[in-house]
Amino acid sequence: MTETLVAEKLKELGLEESQVDSLASSLIWRIGRIGEDLKITVRVGLATNVKMFENLPRLKNPSNEELEQALEEKNIRVEWVGHRP
Repeated sequence: MTETLVAEKLKELGLEESQVDSLASSLIWRIGRIGEDLKITVRVGLATNVKMFENLPRLKNPSNEELEQALEEKNIRVEWVGHRP
């Protein structure tokens, strides 16, 4: 189920899993909640764009239970940060 959800979210960004796999060693990510939002936000970007992460609202760390619940409910938002290759 998680793999399918990840593939769906990547497609929403116009990305294929193979593209992300080939960039894996160059990617950074942050996972958390924006304020009291129930969605878990996953921010992904190239390591060269790390400074752009600093300009975004801070993410609050979710508990493991909150992460599991968000995955079960498909309550995940994926954001690409910076320029795409």
